[in-house]
Amino acid sequence: MDDLLLLPIIREICDERPSNGYRRVTAHLNRYLQQHMLQLARVNPKRIYRIMKQNKLLLTRAMQLKNDRTHEGQVAVSVSNSRFTKQCFSSDGFEIKCWNGEKVLVIFSLDCCDREIISYAATTMGISSDMVCDVLVQSMEKRFGAVSNLPHTIEWLTDNGSCYIAKSTRQFAHTLGFQICTTPIRSPQNNGMAEAFVKTFKRDYVYLNDVPDAETVLNALPASMNDYNCNHPHSGLKMKSPQEFRSLKLAS
Repeated sequence: MDDLLLLPIIREICDERPSNGYRRVTAHLNRYLQQHMLQLARVNPKRIYRIMKQNKLLLTRAMQLKNDRTHEGQVAVSVSNSRFTKQCFSSDGFEIKCWNGEKVLVIFSLDCCDREIISYAATTMGISSDMVCDVLVQSMEKRFGAVSNLPHTIEWLTDNGSCYIAKSTRQFAHTLGFQICTTPIRSPQNNGMAEAFVKTFKRDYVYLNDVPDAETVLNALPASMNDYNCNHPHSGLKMKSPQEFRSLKLAS
């Protein structure tokens, strides 16, 4: 396909997702071409880089801040929903500040294999132990159906927030079959996947959208979470979205 035919599609993707670099734009473009059956062969990222550079569509390079804390452990797992390989769900919470001063607190669970956001809960009050327990149950049921216990042990990786280390939370998680794993104090890097999701979500779905009040944010969360799961290309998944990667895993 000629560059002149690709350029309008690239511009549209850049307008819809202004925080995406050329590699993610390439992933969105290939998905678009495949869905509309416009081209069978995938477009090379180098070609998209050239087109975007010629038309001044590339993102400005951000300065990398030096970090004195390094994380060399492995959080990613190779298989999801497997009793033969370690499976891990990661969880964290974050805050969205609204323009009128209101705050929305969000807690979520993430599969460390396919990076899909399995479950989440949001509030304007404060994240409680009950909210964590609800996310635990929802995560279990979304992965394994209407069961009362996990079919095999799954690691539950979190930081040391009070809602996670509360006795009621830990006891409830154990009754479901989760193995509690917490990061060392003052070392959030050890929950790197959850931290990376928070950074990505705020960059792509919070900072680029209107957040006038808590009601607007709460109403927008379902669509944003769904878009992340269905459409966000992930470098650790060979530029596939979490659901694309999961579907390929289940089909293989």
